[in-house]
Amino acid sequence: GVGMGMTAPVSITAFPAEDGSLQQKVKVYLRIPNQFQASPPCPSDGSIKIEERQGMTIYSTQFGGYAKEADYVNYAAKLKSALGSEASYRKDFYFCNGYDPPMKPYGRRNEVWFVKE
Repeated sequence: GVGMGMTAPVSITAFPAEDGSLQQKVKVYLRIPNQFQASPPCPSDGSIKIEERQGMTIYSTQFGGYAKEADYVNYAAKLKSALGSEASYRKDFYFCNGYDPPMKPYGRRNEVWFVKE
């Protein structure tokens, strides 16, 4: 019953398949605003869980526009190529992040994050 407004970023955990496409399972993360951090409201929907995300070091790339799955896959491939074989990061998932509300037509920000091991 508590409205928290738009949070940023909205993070989607992507699980890549062998061919680089994304598996059909996803996990969406919404940041709980600061004023609710100490005592977040309890979700009324059983499929919603409150989790604490631990600190992490990431490799990131940024791009604009209305991001689609193909964009995230493409930029993940570009990030992988840029990192080469020297960087050590989680290969079983990565984060797809959007920072803007749906009605913002210009200057949109999206990112792909690989979590450093």
